[in-house]
Amino acid sequence: MRRALFPRSLLHAQRWIAKRNHAFALALAITAATVSSCKEKEKAAAPPPPDVLVTEVIQKDVPVYGEWIGTLSGFINATIRPQVKGYLLSKNYKEGDVVHTGDLLFQIDPREFQAQLDQAQGQLARAQATQVKAQQDVTRYTPLAKEGAVSQQELDDAIQQNLAAKAQVDSARAAVEQAKLNLGWTKVTSPIDGVSGIAIAQIGDLVQPATELTTVSQVDPIKTLFPVSEQEYLKYTRTHAKDESPREGALELILADGTVFPHRGTLSVIGRQVDPRTGTLPLEAQFPNPGNVLRPGGYALVRAVIDNQPKALVVPQRAVRDVQGQMQVAVVTADNKVEMRNVTTGPRSGFNWVILDGVKPGERVVAEGLQKVRGGMVVAPKPYTEPTPVPTPTVGAF
Repeated sequence: MRRALFPRSLLHAQRWIAKRNHAFALALAITAATVSSCKEKEKAAAPPPPDVLVTEVIQKDVPVYGEWIGTLSGFINATIRPQVKGYLLSKNYKEGDVVHTGDLLFQIDPREFQAQLDQAQGQLARAQATQVKAQQDVTRYTPLAKEGAVSQQELDDAIQQNLAAKAQVDSARAAVEQAKLNLGWTKVTSPIDGVSGIAIAQIGDLVQPATELTTVSQVDPIKTLFPVSEQEYLKYTRTHAKDESPREGALELILADGTVFPHRGTLSVIGRQVDPRTGTLPLEAQFPNPGNVLRPGGYALVRAVIDNQPKALVVPQRAVRDVQGQMQVAVVTADNKVEMRNVTTGPRSGFNWVILDGVKPGERVVAEGLQKVRGGMVVAPKPYTEPTPVPTPTVGAF
């Protein structure tokens, strides 16, 4: 019995092992198929490379700009003050509007000055009457003195009285003219064409010659006051020693919102003295201001070409980013991978930035989409279109 059972048990074991191996092989096949399917799904679900705009590093001659922060000022700023003392009766202009020479701004109570004029005219009439009487005495005494009917002393007294009467007439006439001026000054008018300011004095105030009523500024053209360093001024004088006059339209004006003012300016005044505290020299430029868009006191960034840098490497300014004080650009390699590279920047020129070290001519850099790339990332590069540049003036800022 035992000898018959052994082969049967061995056969059972072999069959069990065969079944187990088959099940294990089946599980391995299922696992491999599952992993392969997951990898295919992951590959299908992976996002495509991000689109970025790239441009080549260009080598060209670029203008170098100098920039100076300044302040806008009216070409003429007239502080309006009364010339006589009195109460303000009315304000006759709209604040902020353009006024012209002779336009009425304020009216001061004229009654006191009208009375002074009437009194002066009365004194003039009395003086004229006295002078007429004195002249008649001289006319009458002259032939009588020749005949001896009156003494020479009486004739001399009559002549002196006539001269004194004439002087009184002249004095009274001057008083009348002064009274007329005072009466006219009760009408406070604009001395220039310009933009009127907000009234400081109000109706009913007692004003006098020291009282500031308002301001009128001529703002077309408008002045820009800005300081330049002594070193920049000396460099300019050496470079342009033969220039007899400032270059017309050599200056650009950058406004507070970052836009470029469409009208170019010209240097008009170079200051007399360098400020020993700051080492700067004050300069003044004039810009056309049609429509009175610019107003006194505004921010002004004056820019001008001061030099040309030959064969410089340039990239768009937006292709450069500041990472904790270190300037970087994203270079796209031939296989469309991103390489973050530190660079040394030079001066800015228009929309571009001069790169002194870190890139080579012809290399591609990311100009749009810099914020969404990192080193080693694969990207889909698209061509970048550079903004239309502003026409560049010739070298010679002043």
